Amino acid sequence: MHDTRWSVLEAIKSQGQATVNSLAEQLGVTAISIRHHLNTLQGEGLIKIDMERQGVGRPKHIYTLTEEAQRYFPNKYHILVDRLLDELKAKLPAEQVELIISSMAANVAARYGADQPKRGTLEERLQHLVDILGEEGFMAAVERVDEKIVLTQINCPYVYIGQRHPEVCLIDHTLMESVLGVDVHQTSCVLHGDRSCTFSVTDNLKRADKLAAEENE
Repeated sequence: MHDTRWSVLEAIKSQGQATVNSLAEQLGVTAISIRHHLNTLQGEGLIKIDMERQGVGRPKHIYTLTEEAQRYFPNKYHILVDRLLDELKAKLPAEQVELIISSMAANVAARYGADQPKRGTLEERLQHLVDILGEEGFMAAVERVDEKIVLTQINCPYVYIGQRHPEVCLIDHTLMESVLGVDVHQTSCVLHGDRSCTFSVTDNLKRADKLAAEENE
């Protein structure tokens, strides 16, 4: 990112909400330059504009950061989650901890409507799954290898936590099976030293339809 645009983001972050004049004053640049960078940042989805009306005259433009922009700033959410899981494991039986994680996984799936009746072909549900995994921070892709369906996750947002708490892998596994409505078997994992997490998707719905058709003949 351009140094000045990054400075504009930092200034908005420090001010909470900013105007062109407040940014120009803090950064020591012209208002015209500030407007140029604000237009670029708005186009990238990093800032939003609100109008503040104040009596007579033109309304004032107020600039704030979007949720996407917040990701550019340091955070330590993973450390907080790590500490919370340490506390849970210290105070609760392993079965109860697993039950909590399973419940959380089910809630994530329900948020995307994965608890509703399955619609569309398996290929359509696979594409829907890839989109959902993308929303959750995974970079996923699907391919057919020797007539088998393989789903690959290039990025795992839980990798830091998973190194000490592998139970969190249950979240995306549950999400996959909930969205697809078929069995999913993990064949590789970054926590075991593999380059990516891969999953074999079993089209047992298709197999069941085939068996039912054979029985009716």
